[in-house]
Amino acid sequence: MLSAFICLPVLGAVLIWVLPSGEMRSRYIALAVTAATFIWSIVLGFRFDPGDGAFQFQEALPWIDALGLSYRLGVDGLSFPLLVLNGLLTCVALYSTNNQVARSRFYYSLILLLNTGVAGAFLSQDLLLFFLFYELELIPLYLLIAIWGGARRGYAATKFLIYTAISGILILAAFLGLVLLSGTGSFAYEPLRTAALSLPLTAQFILLGAIVVGFGIKIPLVPFHTWLPDAHVEASTPVSVLLAGVLLKLGTYGLLRFGMDLLPEAWAAFAPWLATWAVVSVLYGASCAIAQTDMKKMVAYSSIGHMGYVLLAAAAATPLSILATVLQMISHGLISALLFLLVGVVYEKAGSRDTQVLRGLLNPERGLPVIGSLMILGVMASAGIPGMVGFVAEFLVFRGSFPVFPTQTLLSMVGTGLTAVYFLLLVNRAFFGRLSPQVENLPKVYWSDRIPAIALAILIVVLGIQPSWMARWSERTTTAMVNNVEAIAHLAVKNPRS
Repeated sequence: MLSAFICLPVLGAVLIWVLPSGEMRSRYIALAVTAATFIWSIVLGFRFDPGDGAFQFQEALPWIDALGLSYRLGVDGLSFPLLVLNGLLTCVALYSTNNQVARSRFYYSLILLLNTGVAGAFLSQDLLLFFLFYELELIPLYLLIAIWGGARRGYAATKFLIYTAISGILILAAFLGLVLLSGTGSFAYEPLRTAALSLPLTAQFILLGAIVVGFGIKIPLVPFHTWLPDAHVEASTPVSVLLAGVLLKLGTYGLLRFGMDLLPEAWAAFAPWLATWAVVSVLYGASCAIAQTDMKKMVAYSSIGHMGYVLLAAAAATPLSILATVLQMISHGLISALLFLLVGVVYEKAGSRDTQVLRGLLNPERGLPVIGSLMILGVMASAGIPGMVGFVAEFLVFRGSFPVFPTQTLLSMVGTGLTAVYFLLLVNRAFFGRLSPQVENLPKVYWSDRIPAIALAILIVVLGIQPSWMARWSERTTTAMVNNVEAIAHLAVKNPRS
């Protein structure tokens, strides 16, 4: 059942190469496969029990016993929404791809393999299996940036490769340490979850430090963030949609799954430092975004700030804040995907992303009025305007984190105000005023260009008005995770150990 999320995209990639060549044939195969995968996730949602906080639809097969590696899949309230998001945004990215993309067979195959790697990581219930999928997504993303990117694509792709390789080394070292020190001899998640609790606190600190830094590079958190703006600026629009919308969530998912859930005692001790780190990322990301004139780079820096909210909520580890981490990941995935899509349309039609060149794009006759209107909606959602999904997620982050870290929460709330500042600068400079001479006589924007953005905009509004449709899938799982952290922390206070 869950293996379909891994096998279908791989089968699609094989079909693209086996069947006779043709740009449109490759595109249709990729779209059909990703649509089938997304629809299957929706079907799975009808069978998913939100009242059960444990893993569901589990699959387990022995693989390499000598390494302690097994093929174990499962989905719960933390991974299921991200699995659906992965399918949705892959469909959006493929639909938004230029019909005349060069080397189409290779391109569409890489997108499908990227989808497989991300889905496999979210589904893995074996730490080594997770690592294999985590590393698998590195290869297609590197090639997608290096081959179909901008002028400095080689530099951006290499920088991404180096940072992500270091991330993988740290995560693998932590996983190996967990298995060796716990004496389980297996990378299976559930046995390690129990065995890790008996580790000395010093060992837990070292292991959690490697996990936090490893996944912190992927999120990314300051100062490990420098690869992200370069990757976004050089990547094509569909790749940026996937990078911001889905791939960054592997970092936050990994922190919650393998940091907080496996090492709750060390997590509770690290929490004040993690909350402070979150504040630094939020304020730094927002401050850098204000200084940008490239629209795409501004949206990229905004991602750094908004992912910092997830770390703040995770550090607080209250039932409301951990639920908020899931909502913030979904919210950021939808909003960032919308913004990158719109920036891509502006760049394609106007030939520039520079807010010092663009002006008056909201002009109803000669500008991009529909795209401008959607951009205003997107920046309002990102700034946390009530009635949109961004407000719901950020409000729950602050409400859940404030009782534990009031100072850090208040400082992070400043980041919301700064978000409004830099996005108002973007909208005011690029979309209002007299249409600048450099971008007159813009090409027509067809409805086919608008459909993905309109679909995302509808989701942003609908989930903002009815957030329970999003929260109900995760509440039981996140509450169980928090109860585990609180129980272990309480036990550690009663029975301190070194």
